[in-house]
Amino acid sequence: MESLIYLRLRHRVEVKPDSTIKLSDIAQIIAPEKILLSLKQMPVYQVSKADKTSVVIDIMKVIHLITEKFGAMDIQTVGPSQTIIEIIYKNRKLSIPFFLLIWILLFIGSALAIMNFHEDVSMRLVHQKIYKMITGFDESKPLILQIPYSLGLGLGMIIYFNHIFKKRFNEEPSPLEVEIFNYQQDVDNYVVMNENKESIKRLDDH
Repeated sequence: MESLIYLRLRHRVEVKPDSTIKLSDIAQIIAPEKILLSLKQMPVYQVSKADKTSVVIDIMKVIHLITEKFGAMDIQTVGPSQTIIEIIYKNRKLSIPFFLLIWILLFIGSALAIMNFHEDVSMRLVHQKIYKMITGFDESKPLILQIPYSLGLGLGMIIYFNHIFKKRFNEEPSPLEVEIFNYQQDVDNYVVMNENKESIKRLDDH
């Protein structure tokens, strides 16, 4: 038990360019007190410009580095077998004209999509029929139905996405957040599958 080490790699870690990645940055560690501090401070990888935006560190390389430094150890791994290192570069400030242009494009695109949908399902005709069923009169523009419907449509979208600006209504993830999470999972799987061999080669070179 004195030489038993437990490692749990983190799934994704964000670092700055040219950072020296230590074992404690990418993993949770349980180990004997006499080597715990040395394990946490052990360099695992040096980020360089050649890495571009991401690099994958495999658990086998971590085990190799530990045994190389501390000799034969009983290492138990838990969780993912790779850690994705995402290199975060300084973001450029978004200009206000560019932001307004994107906002206008999204607004117009969304408005056209909603209008085309309502035209396809003949929503105006539906409102006219509902108005006639309730009042018994024909009305070409039943605003008493159309205005609340329009307001309810916007309110429904706010509730559906669980956000109004930065405020959340509850802790449940919105459908958009779930889709973004699934997309990120697919991206991570792609990175692991396609960059793992290159990352191990770069680690060996270092």
